[in-house]
Amino acid sequence: MRPTATVLVYSDDASTREQVRLAAGRRPAADLPPVEFLECATLPAVLTALEEGGVDVCVLDGEAVPAGGMGVCRQIKDEIFQCPPVLLLIGRPQDAWLATWSRAEAAVTHPVDPVALADALAGLLRKRLAVGA
Repeated sequence: MRPTATVLVYSDDASTREQVRLAAGRRPAADLPPVEFLECATLPAVLTALEEGGVDVCVLDGEAVPAGGMGVCRQIKDEIFQCPPVLLLIGRPQDAWLATWSRAEAAVTHPVDPVALADALAGLLRKRLAVGA
């Protein structure tokens, strides 16, 4: 098992980034390595982090401003070679079709439900780490 997994969390709102960190915890599932969080508040920070590499999963806030997570997701899927899987925070369940349009691998509603977020994040990390193994 790898020593850690890196999760990029993008939101312009520090409390949303904190909710994601607290919901995921140190380890979203017992069979996964501990998680290190890389917080980004702007689109340029997200792009720089992804270009540097080492990110296993992205959690993007669909309600972020001025660059919303759905548009950011679609952009990074087009621009980043071997883009990590994306978990999108959406404002309401009816927005799931927009998450699909953005090419996110998973979506959970905001406000963050800790169980749903940890389960979705764990699933994406398992797939990503299995591919990278």
